[in-house]
Amino acid sequence: MVVYPKNQKQVIEPVMDSQPTEKSNSMMYICGECHSENQIKPKDPIRCRECGYRILYKKRTRKLMVYDAR
Repeated sequence: MVVYPKNQKQVIEPVMDSQPTEKSNSMMYICGECHSENQIKPKDPIRCRECGYRILYKKRTRKLMVYDAR
């Protein structure tokens, strides 16, 4: 972003990343035993990569989710 002095017009220039963002099918899970974060794809076995524990919790998203309950 470029900001010019008051007597000149303000111009906002977008910053482009050099690499395109890819959409992955993996989800982040947290191990119930060692609390490490694991990235698991749909065909991967449900197992912690650090300790081998088989109970994983889905990591909470930062996206606000609102449900209309009537």
